[in-house]
Amino acid sequence: MLCQERFFEIYGRDSEGLAFCPQRVVPVGAHSDYGLGRSTGLALDKGIHLAYRPKKNGVIELVSVQFEKRAQWHIADIPETKAGDWADYLRGATIGLKQKHKLTTGLCGVIEGSLPIGGLSSSAAVCIVFITALARVNDIHLTRQELIHIALFAERNYVGVNVGTNDQAVEVFSKKDQLVYTDTQDDSYELIPTSSDMKPYEIAIFFSGLERSLAGTNLNMRVDELRSAAYALKAYAGMEYGKYEETYSRQVPREIFERFKDRLPDTWRRRAEHWYSEQKRVADAALAWRNGDIEEYGRLSFESGRSSIENWETGSPELKTLYDIMLRTDGIYGGRFSGAGFKGCCVALIDPAFRESVLQKVSAEYLKVFPGQKDKYRAFICHSADGVSV
Repeated sequence: MLCQERFFEIYGRDSEGLAFCPQRVVPVGAHSDYGLGRSTGLALDKGIHLAYRPKKNGVIELVSVQFEKRAQWHIADIPETKAGDWADYLRGATIGLKQKHKLTTGLCGVIEGSLPIGGLSSSAAVCIVFITALARVNDIHLTRQELIHIALFAERNYVGVNVGTNDQAVEVFSKKDQLVYTDTQDDSYELIPTSSDMKPYEIAIFFSGLERSLAGTNLNMRVDELRSAAYALKAYAGMEYGKYEETYSRQVPREIFERFKDRLPDTWRRRAEHWYSEQKRVADAALAWRNGDIEEYGRLSFESGRSSIENWETGSPELKTLYDIMLRTDGIYGGRFSGAGFKGCCVALIDPAFRESVLQKVSAEYLKVFPGQKDKYRAFICHSADGVSV
């Protein structure tokens, strides 16, 4: 691993541990967790590695293969406010772990990601892999739910991004060749095995070349719009409601939405339309996977992508172009853009027999529209994988 090589170059000795957390895809179930909904996902056989050694003096020192700036802090003196760099997630994770457990040992480490940043939940994966390593050097034995919620704390409470728990759950609970069917209302999950009758599939990742976008700051706004719709619907229906920040779409039956949706502001209505329709797609997708019907599951993924464009109103021109190309490409069962939808990647479930023609067509047609991304565009073939490991 490159991170192990870099570790030796920097510290003059080998690392003692190597932690890995997969990144994830959510072909059906996008944006569901913001409203405490259900979702489906797969962990990938590519993700985030961390080569590390303990530091008895309590210092945490981290280097990233992808970023230049080295980050350092002490477990007894963690900055209370974010610095605005890649390590903010890990400062927040240190605080989250320290709130639950006693920390006596720091670590030095080198972090390496094997996929581009943007849409594959690298932030959740880097939090999880770091928490796992820091817990290990401190002889802390976390439950999987603790691991998920400490990672969630780092993103929500320290970095300030209103994510749900679906990304972390997929990256922790996954098993190879099984679909993770999560319910973020009660943190329950089910692993649905891949049927022996299912046609073969691979997971194609198409990186647009767009790592960052100013529109990415709109994620929190979308979450607030969805919550506002639920809050208003409760009022229209005469339902009991409490604090705004404790309001979720899951608390409002779909029949209430259908009865009062025309009273909502258009943006709120469309956010809720995506959420309720996505819940139906998730249920249908879990059934399709259970039945070994990859083509139906893929069709639902395409539908999910269309709703994200029209109702959730995300997707950069680059990602929408990739999505449209995927719709017209033989050998793709289905797909959508991944993550919040403002940057990064599209994901597709493909027939391995069409692998080369799919990669060639998507690349050629995308770069015809966006030739400026030629040096950044990349495509990857992935497979399902187990969740986080050390």
